[in-house]
Amino acid sequence: MTTTGPADGPADPAPARRRGRPGYDQAAILRAAVELFNRKGYDATSMGDLAKELGLTKPAIYHHVTSKEQLLGQALDDALDELTAVVTAASQDAAGTSAYERLREVVRRSVEVLVAHQPSVTLLLRVRGNSEVELAALQRRRWLDDRLAALVADAVAEGALRDDVPPALVSRLVFGMVNSLVEWYRPDGAYDRAMVAEAIAAIAFDGLARHEA
Repeated sequence: MTTTGPADGPADPAPARRRGRPGYDQAAILRAAVELFNRKGYDATSMGDLAKELGLTKPAIYHHVTSKEQLLGQALDDALDELTAVVTAASQDAAGTSAYERLREVVRRSVEVLVAHQPSVTLLLRVRGNSEVELAALQRRRWLDDRLAALVADAVAEGALRDDVPPALVSRLVFGMVNSLVEWYRPDGAYDRAMVAEAIAAIAFDGLARHEA
């Protein structure tokens, strides 16, 4: 869709809604950027590479975004915002639910987020803190890790989980299984996300269950 001129009618007054080229908007550019960052590596990818991938000029891309860093930040927020919402909800002491129940639920919901946002989560798991944007993302990841470890500790205190494994280690191992999905899971593969979520929960929590002597 091209912007119309005076002869065709009034031009769209909102710059954020303009199209740089037919068929490409900011969301499409972001999807292509994430795919390219995952394939080539963020540091090795230039805006010129992205322009070539899309068949656009660099000015056409800059019509939508200001920098490669902005694209990275948007992609990482895409992954982190939903994960943060899931963990925040699980961390709240909801009436009638145990920490153990909320912990199993956060595993299931985390699988759903990963499947729905797999390219962005893949990129998130690969950042190493080489820029302010990456450092901010890593800080948010540490917050998530701390909240999850606290939830494990609460489940241990309830007597639902064994107490001979440090909660921080339990959290890393359980959610390491969730994160491993970025390497092999395919939505059109043999296992749907509900099956995967239940399998992870069963393997993790059946082994962590506290058994009376």
